[in-house]
Amino acid sequence: MATQPFDQIINRRHTGSYKWDSIPEDALPLWVADMDFQAAPPIRRALAERVAHGVFGYTQIDESYYEAIISWFHRRHQWDIRRDWILYTSGVVPAISCCIKALTLLGERVLVQTPVYNCFFSCIRNQGCELAENELHREGDSYSIDWDDFESKCSDEKTTVFLLCNPHNPAGRVWTREELERMGTICARHHVHVISDEIHCELIMPGHTFTPFAAVNSRNRDICITLNSPSKSFNTAGLQIANIVCSDSETRRRIDRVINIYEVCDVNPFGPVALKAAYNESEDWLDALNAYIHVNYETLKHFLANRLPQLRPVRLEGTYLAWVDISALGLTSDEAAKRLLHEGKVLVSSGTLYGQKAGEGYLRINLACPRELLHQGLKHMAEVFATK
Repeated sequence: MATQPFDQIINRRHTGSYKWDSIPEDALPLWVADMDFQAAPPIRRALAERVAHGVFGYTQIDESYYEAIISWFHRRHQWDIRRDWILYTSGVVPAISCCIKALTLLGERVLVQTPVYNCFFSCIRNQGCELAENELHREGDSYSIDWDDFESKCSDEKTTVFLLCNPHNPAGRVWTREELERMGTICARHHVHVISDEIHCELIMPGHTFTPFAAVNSRNRDICITLNSPSKSFNTAGLQIANIVCSDSETRRRIDRVINIYEVCDVNPFGPVALKAAYNESEDWLDALNAYIHVNYETLKHFLANRLPQLRPVRLEGTYLAWVDISALGLTSDEAAKRLLHEGKVLVSSGTLYGQKAGEGYLRINLACPRELLHQGLKHMAEVFATK
């Protein structure tokens, strides 16, 4: 597979880029989950054709949009979705908030597996709910689930929703079918709904297979609301399009009502165009992207083993976000991130962003960039930490 398109360095400064323009001019950003690659050629062509039309009024979603989603998940993940199960909205984070609002009462608990995507915490808090944590267990170079604690938290009568990250950000796990089935069994036994954030579902490393939570069996399907979007996998986050997939008509009705109350029921003219071009025409590009990210991960591992052996990367099964154990440095995550920014001019994410306890001692590093930039960032890291 050709990697040349991913090696191209695109100057993103002064383009309104949150990743590049919200940080010091001399810093290299390896933080927020945003790729530094151009979108796939079919996406760029489809958007150019839409721009050439020149009229950008209110947007109606047509049947070809739903057909693209249904076809993609059937052939890519063997998941059969019905047209009426799909609700569109502007993003996965608004979708999380809408689903929590639709499924919970004030003061009820939402269970998460920490360390976990930081917006999970704000979504739960903003809906007036309490957080319950099932902290993942570090085992070797990966993580596993504390099943006794998971069941205990689900059995609490105040816990009504489990907010799953599948694949998991930042731990890098791609949950197995067996793990997802066990989650479903426990949640169903305790009448806990599952909201499964599957935004990273196409970013899968060799040797691993993504399984949608709802595709495992009918029980999982019936208790689950799945959230997905092409935004992470195809680098179209700024186009703001996402989907909520729910097979239960009453749950779907409640979610749809909240989407309208929160007024995130309309989308812009470009998101649906990009989604169709991604799912209908860009599969080869995605496969090449995953291969490139995997080499970047191997590059990171090799560099750390040789230059910074005290930093230990967790095994990356999915996403393009490396989770690195820095506990041997004797610095807190915040201290390490600050030193990297101020001394090395590299911005990474402090692990405590993903859980004060579960994330302490880690940094999250974005690998979705040209290899030359990754090498540059790693060399700067070595300059800062080599003497520690």
